[in-house]
Amino acid sequence: MSLYIVKDLLAKHRHDDVAAAGRELPLNGQVESSAQKQCRVELRSYLARLDSAEIAEILEALPADDLLLVWGEIDESRLDELLDDVSDATRDILASRSNYLGAACVVNAFELTHGRLRQTTIESVEDLEGIKPIWVDLVGTTKEDRRKVGNYFGMEFPDPEELTDIEASARFYIEENGEIHLHSDFLLDKEGESRNVPVAFILFRDILFSVREEELPVFRLQRLRARIQAGSVTDGMDMLLDLYAADVEYSADALEESYAALGEVGKQVLSESMTDEDAAKTLAAIAEEEDLNGRIRRNVLDTRRALTFLLRRKLLTSPQVEDAQQIMRDIESLDGHTAFLFDKINFLMDSTVGFININQNRVIYRLTVLSVIFMPLNVIAGIGGMSEFSMMTRNIPWPVSYAIFTVGMFIVAWVTYVILKMYENRSRGRRHAVTRGL
Repeated sequence: MSLYIVKDLLAKHRHDDVAAAGRELPLNGQVESSAQKQCRVELRSYLARLDSAEIAEILEALPADDLLLVWGEIDESRLDELLDDVSDATRDILASRSNYLGAACVVNAFELTHGRLRQTTIESVEDLEGIKPIWVDLVGTTKEDRRKVGNYFGMEFPDPEELTDIEASARFYIEENGEIHLHSDFLLDKEGESRNVPVAFILFRDILFSVREEELPVFRLQRLRARIQAGSVTDGMDMLLDLYAADVEYSADALEESYAALGEVGKQVLSESMTDEDAAKTLAAIAEEEDLNGRIRRNVLDTRRALTFLLRRKLLTSPQVEDAQQIMRDIESLDGHTAFLFDKINFLMDSTVGFININQNRVIYRLTVLSVIFMPLNVIAGIGGMSEFSMMTRNIPWPVSYAIFTVGMFIVAWVTYVILKMYENRSRGRRHAVTRGL
């Protein structure tokens, strides 16, 4: 019922609009404006009597143009509540033609309060008014979202998806208006999956802006620390250095987990036996750790290049220079660990391949033993199929003669097998004697 009433009011509004377009009287514009204004007043009055759930259902059922018209007649105090009730598609339509941001994006602004960061979730550009952030974090934003936030601060944000196409030598630069741009990779280590996520940093007017496509553990950790620890950061540059320091710590934690994982793999590799199925699983685990180790090495290399850029351009204060140098020393300590892990990975890989070769040699050995055992049998069977054998046993009933022949074949096979086992035991005893002598 509510939807029909709203649609009827919208139809009257459109009818008045069409009628105004067909008239040419000088005062028609004023008369028509008054008629449309009356429709809007009635619509606003009716919407004010409805609860949020009913309004949300109406908004979901309207086309884009009518949706925006109805949205403009809703009391501003109810807009935030309604944004939580409508679907993401409806919210995106509202955001495309208003100051509201898309439903899929997450924008947080952080300002200093008594030495600690205070987080404000930004759903509309108006939410930025009245705060003085030192860090604005944009996650999963669309081009339109970045344009709205960028217009508010008088700047332009890059597209995170295009960061991977930038040459490595062009990831760090300073614009003519003083914007400092740094495009860095941050490690994302999940169970069974690890990758480097590009992040764009922009320092402008003492505010740090970070633009990325997905949430990262480093950023969650740094937000938590800055909210708890007083005085940990004082401006956007401090925030940037702390993020790089947290990234190095996260890489170190990932290396420790890789140590533990390779330790478990090493126990399996150094066991007395390993099946081909176990070897396949081991190789997969080793390959995963090798990939993670390579990403860690690339991640800390990228962080080192960013810090080198800041130091070389003399963009840091004296305390910040000390912090940057300490981060560089931490990175140097990680280099030795990654190199050691690469050597360990190569050793485990060679050992696993060696077990696979041993298993293959065992199969070939069994086939060789069988071929040696059946070699004299093939000769005897060939003799048994000759006509001379029939002539020699013509006075013996054929069932008896061929039964004796079959038993003889089994005896020859058994003798051959015993000879082979004696030779194998003798060879094994010689190897043990040589080992004891060593």
